[in-house]
Amino acid sequence: MGKSGKQTPEDFRFRDKAPEDYKLPDLNPYLKAHREHGLPVLTADQALEHRGQWSSHFGREAPLHLEIGTGNGFFLAGRATQNPEFNWLGLEIRFKRVVLTARKLETAGATEFARIARYNAHQLSDLFAPGEVTCVYVNHPDPWPKDRQAKNRLLSPSFFDSLAEIVSSGGEFRLKTDHPINVEAATLNASEAQWHPIGRCDDVNAEGAPWPQDVMTNYQKKFLEKGEPVYAVWLRRV
Repeated sequence: MGKSGKQTPEDFRFRDKAPEDYKLPDLNPYLKAHREHGLPVLTADQALEHRGQWSSHFGREAPLHLEIGTGNGFFLAGRATQNPEFNWLGLEIRFKRVVLTARKLETAGATEFARIARYNAHQLSDLFAPGEVTCVYVNHPDPWPKDRQAKNRLLSPSFFDSLAEIVSSGGEFRLKTDHPINVEAATLNASEAQWHPIGRCDDVNAEGAPWPQDVMTNYQKKFLEKGEPVYAVWLRRV
């Protein structure tokens, strides 16, 4: 708390608790597993060390591509193997998904140029220096469809402002979603002074993504099987 008693930005900072700080540390076996896994997993504290130095961490100068919310890691592993000339980083908050993504990267043989870190997607400036990221991917974020849940939505004006800080000029944002709420959020909340729309699709499953390379996620396949659309929004950093 600040001197006035009001919450400050530091109060919202993501802090990764050690297993012993949890009341039931053995309840979720992935809590410890993600810490003990080693590369390609980065704990929150380890990821913080590389702010502004991701090229040094990967041992090469290459465009940094970031997926926010990796799920089980299928998309990150797929895209990394499509473009091994890029450096790849995934962010995920759930312990199990961090470990599952790491296993996908290992199976894909992508551990030299891809990492998965446990961190909060609302605090990107903690991890990246201005202009350090070339492309950001978000697949099927929770729409939080009820009005009272709107504050929980990822694709807020503040989120796009934080993206604008870390994405280089000419860099990209690529969204795939099954919910029109997320399409509307990306369209309305991305400031025209910072983002320029360069592509959109109202059914990726039928027409393909508007960008040149893509990977169909497992979640996307579910909508393909049901005959329901998956939308795409493509933005470029001004």
